[in-house]
Amino acid sequence: MEAMEELSELAESMRQAASLLADDDPSDAAAPRRPTTFLNAVALGNVSSGKSAVLNSLIGHPVLPTGENGATRAPIVVDLQRDPGLSSKSIVLQIDSKSQQVSASALRHSLQDRLSKGTSGGSGRGRADEIYLKLRTSTAPSLKLIDLPGIDQRAVDDSMINEYAGHNDAILLVVIPAMQAADVASSRALRLAKDIDSDGTRTVGVISKVDQADGDAKVIACVQALLSNKGPKNLPEIDWVALIGQSVAIASAQSAGSENSLETAWRAEAESLKNILTGAPQNKLGRIALVDTIAKQIRKRMKVRVPNLLSGLQGKSQMVQDELARLGESMVQSPEGTRAVALELCREFEDKFLAHITSGEGSGWKIVASFEGKFPDRIKQLPLDRHFDLNNVKRIVLEADGYQPYLISPEKGLKSLIKLVLEMAKEPSRLCVEEVHRVLLDIVNASANATPGLGRYPPFKREVVAIASNALDTFKNDAKKMVVALVDMERAFVPPQHFIRLVQRRMERQRREDELRNRSSKKTQEAEQSTSKRAFSPQTDAEQGGGSLKSMKDKSGQQDKDAKEGSNLQVAGPAGEITAGYLLKKSAKTNGWSKRWFVLNEKSGKLGYTEKQEERHFRGVITLEECNLEEVEEEEPSKSSKDSKKANGSEKPPSLVFKITNRVAYKTVLKAHSAVLLKAESMPDKVEWVNKIKAVIQSKGGSFKGPSTEGGSMKQSNSDGALVPLYVLDVPI
Repeated sequence: MEAMEELSELAESMRQAASLLADDDPSDAAAPRRPTTFLNAVALGNVSSGKSAVLNSLIGHPVLPTGENGATRAPIVVDLQRDPGLSSKSIVLQIDSKSQQVSASALRHSLQDRLSKGTSGGSGRGRADEIYLKLRTSTAPSLKLIDLPGIDQRAVDDSMINEYAGHNDAILLVVIPAMQAADVASSRALRLAKDIDSDGTRTVGVISKVDQADGDAKVIACVQALLSNKGPKNLPEIDWVALIGQSVAIASAQSAGSENSLETAWRAEAESLKNILTGAPQNKLGRIALVDTIAKQIRKRMKVRVPNLLSGLQGKSQMVQDELARLGESMVQSPEGTRAVALELCREFEDKFLAHITSGEGSGWKIVASFEGKFPDRIKQLPLDRHFDLNNVKRIVLEADGYQPYLISPEKGLKSLIKLVLEMAKEPSRLCVEEVHRVLLDIVNASANATPGLGRYPPFKREVVAIASNALDTFKNDAKKMVVALVDMERAFVPPQHFIRLVQRRMERQRREDELRNRSSKKTQEAEQSTSKRAFSPQTDAEQGGGSLKSMKDKSGQQDKDAKEGSNLQVAGPAGEITAGYLLKKSAKTNGWSKRWFVLNEKSGKLGYTEKQEERHFRGVITLEECNLEEVEEEEPSKSSKDSKKANGSEKPPSLVFKITNRVAYKTVLKAHSAVLLKAESMPDKVEWVNKIKAVIQSKGGSFKGPSTEGGSMKQSNSDGALVPLYVLDVPI
């Protein structure tokens, strides 16, 4: 029993070492404890094989139900804790922080009632709930015993067995009745144990109910062969122990009055087994032999785990030493040094926090989404139509009193209406502040976890997170007051310019509608005039036919020329989603064109470029899902008057230039540029580039404009000017 206590202390030390390797704080009672499975013992066997009797023998009290009426129908977990101060007959049941002394018979009857209710309440096919007990006795080793239902029951499946027996360090107790020792090679429990523990380093074979086989020479011979490791050749090499079934030793101990009667009964059990199994090794008989065998298997598992733990602890120690050397050993030997280390860690945390905010890393993008997405949506959901209904506006204007009783003041009524509507904007503003506050709290936790230095000081890390969270709570309250004050400021002063702008916008809209109507009527008149001119023209049919044929010939010749030239772009990817080729990019500094290698990934919606084709890092990346596309006319250098006359006489060649801009006017497309001008090398190249980029942009809600003098707009991801790896566009390297 003393050896088992030492193993229990060693298991706790190994658990603390594993917590240190996982950056947990073993001294923190509130931190989740990593359970150890070194001291778990799982009983496997068929129905009525004696599993519960074997575990009762380990406990030292007949706590678990046995026999046909008390057969285990649900997993029972008994967490044992040895307390030498208790008497051999005492059992203390622990429930949360409370303790209660109970008797073995009361516990057994309670378990029988729970098992019978659990099976009668269902169909028999469902999985039963686990029953957990935590007991303190002076007779049991500090083990966690798990009594599983018989593996030949329908309620037991592989998932239940793996849940309890699949842990790498749990001891497997394979229980086989002595009468079935001759058929041990076909035991399903032994096959399952072999599948879970292939090398047999944590499996113990238990032969139960040996007293029932007394007088059967064949069975006794099979049992003695197993105990002497002379069983069938296909059996795994495991240790076997023999026990008497139905806890005869326990029953006899309960009837005695001496405190040492239980140990005396265990020795009597061993003597009885020696008389029955005369040819078996004596160190494999009885309950004491079973405890020693389990301790030996636990010791083996610990020896396997200790080298890995020592290696991890040495690596952790080296990391701490390197960090101390980096910070300076003198800094941590004085209060000033401790403050310097704390300030350095706070600066690292601040850098991580700002990186999340400025770059949108992690949850940083949710802040922008709250202002630009959810907040406008909440404003749109306000019942503005009801307040700005024409009848409601008329009513408010008519009810607005002027300076004299017979006059009305429409401006005063409209101001009251606007104040009422602005009052409704307070609640969406408060919700926006709450949402941003939650995002900032998530960023604080993510930044703390991403700061390597804070991970080495868990208490300091928790303190930093608590201080930052309290500060955010204060900022949240101030922000709520501020947004409400801003809304009240807008409500208190509605300037006349507001109504003037309404009139100006209405007049501007009316002017555009008139221009569209005039333009359409002008086109209709021009079409009618051209038709009448052709009808009354003195030109002969031959001349008309010749001119028509000549123009058709010129157009078809140009189309054939373009078709023969073809596109020089390269296409890659499983579905041809990657397009690459040269484009001319206009420089903002020199106002000249530079030849660059561009790569378009239609799947990710990104367009990147390099200076040379063989480069592996992009010099800039454009996110097309936030952009618009526009075809523009190419700017020509100034010419002399003679050349301009010649140019006016000939048809202007088609433009090879197109422009990418941001959807939001004040945002940039690439680096610090609000627009990017690109020029293709040929018309087929331009057509293919424009078609593919247009497809990506329009699929994301962007717009496309043909050749026009008006500018478009587009949005793009931020680019800091640094080299971007090719995998950003998912381009195969």
